[in-house]
Amino acid sequence: MRGGRRVAIVGVGYSDAGRRTGLSERHHAAQAARAALADAGLESADIDGLTTWGGNPIDFAHMLGFSPLRWHLDVGISPAFISPAIHAAHAVASGQADTVVAMRVILQQPSRANLWAGGTGMAFDAQFQHPFGDLMPAQWAGLLTNRYLHESDATEEDFANFAVTQRGYAANNPEALMREPLTVEDYLAAPYISKPLRLLDCDYPCDSGAAVIFTTEERARDLRQKPVFVEATALSAIHDMNFELLPDMVRTSPVHCLRQLWSNTDLTAADLDCAQLYDGFSVITLQWLEALGVCEPGQAGPFVSGGGTSLTGALPTNTDGGACNVGRRHGANFCIEATRQLRGGQSGDRQVADAEVAVWTNAVGPFSGAMLLTGS
Repeated sequence: MRGGRRVAIVGVGYSDAGRRTGLSERHHAAQAARAALADAGLESADIDGLTTWGGNPIDFAHMLGFSPLRWHLDVGISPAFISPAIHAAHAVASGQADTVVAMRVILQQPSRANLWAGGTGMAFDAQFQHPFGDLMPAQWAGLLTNRYLHESDATEEDFANFAVTQRGYAANNPEALMREPLTVEDYLAAPYISKPLRLLDCDYPCDSGAAVIFTTEERARDLRQKPVFVEATALSAIHDMNFELLPDMVRTSPVHCLRQLWSNTDLTAADLDCAQLYDGFSVITLQWLEALGVCEPGQAGPFVSGGGTSLTGALPTNTDGGACNVGRRHGANFCIEATRQLRGGQSGDRQVADAEVAVWTNAVGPFSGAMLLTGS
């Protein structure tokens, strides 16, 4: 990153994820944090900063022995795990802390439709959706997918090929929750959730925790893993949270976010060896591919079907299998996979040869974020 100290990722870790594990948020937080500490070769006493997306960083810090903290933050409403990760990196770069853990814990919830039907009481929050039965993220994602199919050259078969490619990566990832073989025919036989959005276009709900440790370049050189450096970061917000009221549903905040990202580095999209692009719903990854410029607007579907995101393609993408298969980690999995790819030799049969530059992203629509990482 330009300005301040150079920042590296030195530790990553997951909790044991699963469907309705019955384990608490604190259990998943502790397991993920301890896995990241072990990965880095650090102790709890080495941590002086903590940032979370959801959860209470003060409670987590006390539980994990991160005391005293010099810096802490719960980022609240934001584009998922990219926000605590970016804030952690900037806390280290600015000297507010030396070694910071960014953490996300999520527990699978029952259907939220009944909880949301009465509204949230927040100003400007879904007043044009909830009263009319538009209650769930999959519903706006269905609208987005329909609009994307209308404006682009993509077909349902392209979405099927996207799902099959990601499942192929997941088959080689022991941490993925969905690893069974998948065919185009399987995808097309899957039920619609919000037509044309199918079940296999949605991330896989699960209970999980994830943690990533950021520190200075100097400290990183003495630790267990090869450092992976934060080259540039970007956050973008362009609209309020009424997704359906965006003036352009297809070309949204990722376009602005990546414009900012590339302005913060001398690297370009042509330098990327792999990309880990948010896939809360399949269409979002296609939007990110187009925003990156690896294919023309409206051409991400044919790009995927032509093998562009495969391990031997132009830009290996979501090489852990993505959230549709690894499980809903709200982007933390993309940071962890990008880090492992750039360390080299940690991704097994899905390892990108000689990977040196990776980008990972989160969210879409009104807000989003991106982080560019390098292996040297």
